[in-house]
Amino acid sequence: MVRVTDLIAETAAVAARPPSTAAAAAWLAATAAAAESGVRIVELGDLHDLRDVQALFDSIWNPAPDNRPVTIELMRALTKAGNPLTGAYEGTRLVGACVGFFGAPGGTSLHSHVTGVARTAQRRSIGRALKLHQRAWALDRGITRITWTFDPLVRRNAWFNLSRLGATPLEYLPDFYGRMDDTINADDQSDRLLTAWALDSDPVVRAVAGEPVQVDLAGLLAAGAVAVVAPGPDGAPVVSPGATGHPWLVAVPPDVETLRARAPQLAAQWRLAVREALGGALDAGARVHGFAREGWYVVDGVAPAGAPEPGRATP
Repeated sequence: MVRVTDLIAETAAVAARPPSTAAAAAWLAATAAAAESGVRIVELGDLHDLRDVQALFDSIWNPAPDNRPVTIELMRALTKAGNPLTGAYEGTRLVGACVGFFGAPGGTSLHSHVTGVARTAQRRSIGRALKLHQRAWALDRGITRITWTFDPLVRRNAWFNLSRLGATPLEYLPDFYGRMDDTINADDQSDRLLTAWALDSDPVVRAVAGEPVQVDLAGLLAAGAVAVVAPGPDGAPVVSPGATGHPWLVAVPPDVETLRARAPQLAAQWRLAVREALGGALDAGARVHGFAREGWYVVDGVAPAGAPEPGRATP
């Protein structure tokens, strides 16, 4: 249970940080983001709080009992070992939480395992406030990189991670967690993009300040960008060959979570098409340069090994 004394101590700690450091600026940005979202973000570790976190995550994912994103026991061990676990409170109600742990190389990297916001509190940028708090926490400890994974088919998450936060995809991970039996993943294959957040880089500093990484889709198309995965007239993905020397555009469906529930075979076609195009390009050394708000990854024109054949993707 969050205590008023904890909130006061957290605020005092932010105010006491030296103003000339990157960490100080990060704390100011994090505090402002939390205020704009109408929440207070604090570090958690008490068993009662961890039970609230598990209950929150259960309400978001509705997982099978043996498929929770993280257990109370693991959260307890992580926090005892000094890893960050934060909660976002609206008054006394927990509406968001973020769990991370230290990664390799030691002392310079943090992995953010899971972040969730209550359905009733979404569209208020609480997830952004949690991430900015995590960024400030990391910079305060000399950590300059945070990694995490996300489903590359979820359009709003791609925009949030690549544009609003300024993160960069590193690796495509097919079926990373295995089949996930919960409401959101709907037993789909759990492909993920491993993404890195360079905390003190110029693009990230600008994104945190409210300047998203923008993609000029019309300009790219005019310059010869090739849509290697695009939506067909029936909503199925249409795959085309890429061209070396030109940017690639890889589309994702508008709402894959709804698609998985209503048309699982169609969702599976999108999974395969994006896996082969985006995953193949990254495996061949390509870079993802951004994500257009209209729903397209922008990739440099390296021809991937084993590129999908032109036509329709079939699972």
